[in-house]
Amino acid sequence: MAQARLTTTKLRIVFETGVDGEGNPILRSKTFSNVKKDATADQLYQAAQAIFVLCNDTLYRIEKNDSSDLLV
Repeated sequence: MAQARLTTTKLRIVFETGVDGEGNPILRSKTFSNVKKDATADQLYQAAQAIFVLCNDTLYRIEKNDSSDLLV
C-alpha cells in the first residue's frame, strides 16, 4: 500500500488590487515557503492576518499548499 510523506508546506496570500475594465477582480499573490509542516490552520491564518495588516490591498484568499512524496 502506498503512503504519502509530507515534504513541503507553503502559505499563499491572495490580494485583490483592483478591478479591470469589465469589473473582474485583479488578483496578486505572495507565497511564503519553508512553513513548518506541523503548523495548524489557526496559526497560518494568524500569520496571514499579521502580514495582511501591513498591506494596502484587500485580502481575497488564504491558501495552504502541501506537497507530498508517494512511497510504496
